[in-house]
Amino acid sequence: MQLRTTALVCAVRAHGETASIVRLLTVEAGLVAAYVAGGRGRELRPVLIPGNRVEADIRSRTESQLPFARLELVQSRAPWLTEPLPAAAIGWVTTLTAAALPERQPYPALPPALDALLDAVCLAPSARGWLIALLSYEVLMLRELGYGVPVSRPEDDDWEAMLAVFDRLGTQLSRYPLADRRQDAMAARALLRERLARISG
Repeated sequence: MQLRTTALVCAVRAHGETASIVRLLTVEAGLVAAYVAGGRGRELRPVLIPGNRVEADIRSRTESQLPFARLELVQSRAPWLTEPLPAAAIGWVTTLTAAALPERQPYPALPPALDALLDAVCLAPSARGWLIALLSYEVLMLRELGYGVPVSRPEDDDWEAMLAVFDRLGTQLSRYPLADRRQDAMAARALLRERLARISG
């Protein structure tokens, strides 16, 4: 595998004393797990934050080998992780993506949709400006994975209807793509739902 592309960081876990295993969403190869040497060091730690857009150089000698990746930061979403609601939204959509998608199967519609959603979460003045985009991303993911879910789009000014759709989609996500990983992944969604509930209709 040899790939140089723009990617979105979806999940990071420590590996050994200084390295990290990162899961990247790419247009060309879908979700790719890769080894990042020094990923826990001072230089790379700010790069390996879920939600960040990076330039990735991914290489492996064989298809079965875990690739090595070199990453350069393109856009950081870290500043918004200090705000509870955007942090919960970013945490949920990156967790969903990392947990639901199979490795190395491209879904070309998902990376640009996720990137646009992350921009909306970071730039909109409130959750009212990005919740519809988040729901649309969840519907898109379900459809891309083969789970057609008939959901009508709520009106932009109907907050209660948006939350009702959010709850309905949560049931579908836990039943289908996240059935095997429901507890860990859905905890991130539960946190987001709790924070959304604090916004009055």
